[in-house]
Amino acid sequence: MNIPAIALATMVLAVSASPALSGQTTQRLSATKANDYGVVYTLPSTAIDVTFEIEKITRTHGEFYKYAKRILNVNDPIVEDSEEYSLKSILLSTHGVPNPDERYLVKFSPGSSIFMLLNDSDIPLAINTERTYEPDKPELPEAVEPEPSPLQSPAARQVVTAEMLQSQSSLKRAQLAAEQLYALRQSRSDLLTGQADQMPPDGQAMKIIMDNINAQEAALTAMFVGTEQRSTEVITISVLPGDSDFTDRVIARISPVDGLVSADDLSGVPVYMSYTIKSRGEYPVNEKGVQLSFPKNGLAYCIPGTAEVSVSFEGNQEASATFDVAQAGIVYGLNPGSFTHKREPLYLILDPATGAAIEIGAAPVSK
Repeated sequence: MNIPAIALATMVLAVSASPALSGQTTQRLSATKANDYGVVYTLPSTAIDVTFEIEKITRTHGEFYKYAKRILNVNDPIVEDSEEYSLKSILLSTHGVPNPDERYLVKFSPGSSIFMLLNDSDIPLAINTERTYEPDKPELPEAVEPEPSPLQSPAARQVVTAEMLQSQSSLKRAQLAAEQLYALRQSRSDLLTGQADQMPPDGQAMKIIMDNINAQEAALTAMFVGTEQRSTEVITISVLPGDSDFTDRVIARISPVDGLVSADDLSGVPVYMSYTIKSRGEYPVNEKGVQLSFPKNGLAYCIPGTAEVSVSFEGNQEASATFDVAQAGIVYGLNPGSFTHKREPLYLILDPATGAAIEIGAAPVSK
């Protein structure tokens, strides 16, 4: 088959291939007379994806915040609207981006039935098989929308009386709201102690009434103390490192008032990335330890290296991981004839994030 045993051992990793995910766009290209039995593809560089989970707190002042201390004896109402952002978590992953310096044309024997799968960036996924490799990805957090505040509930409309609407005095409206608030609390106390003039007929009716009282009380209270709503945003940025180490590179910033901002926006606190190559890809050697040469007209793939990536914020390391990366690797090649052999053609599955050979084996032979 013209594939040295040591090269084959270097190429095959102990990782199983999985079927292509439905979200992955693939194109199937065949080597035909129309394209002179050649296929053009691009090997990837490995980009580092940094996913930020950012919490947002939205504070809104109530209509009667000026009277919170005077009427309800509340010392710390919200007095102005604001938004505050903070970091909850960071997750790391990788994906491949086409490397324009690693573009290849591979030619196959005329009359062969070989085909290649490429993604929409022309990065090779597989040869002679429909299966593709999908590396494990961390489970990313989901964005969370804010829950409606008490002032956005139907109960908030129920507690606004005609007298409150007609009054031109904010102090008078605040006093009317406070009177309603105290009346609701008294009604709840009467229900709980069984002293209400009309008690609910059963437990379900009691629950409905209590829920409505609680919602109206929350709305009236929010008119004085304000509201606080929490939500989360999930944002991913990609960093494309080169083939050398770096330490504490600013990749983004987090502003308490604007959330995630660009690295050059000095309103935010910097997020740092460090990148350290731990190993580099090596050319395969034969039984005598002599480096093997690139096969003539070889089908290029990557033997990646590894790099350790860490991200820190405000002096704390928030995430770290070690990844296979194409930039720390070397490009080697396979004999194209191995995939068009009449009796024993091979199939190959590659990693779209690195261009590495993941799985190789005997392809089914059509009869």
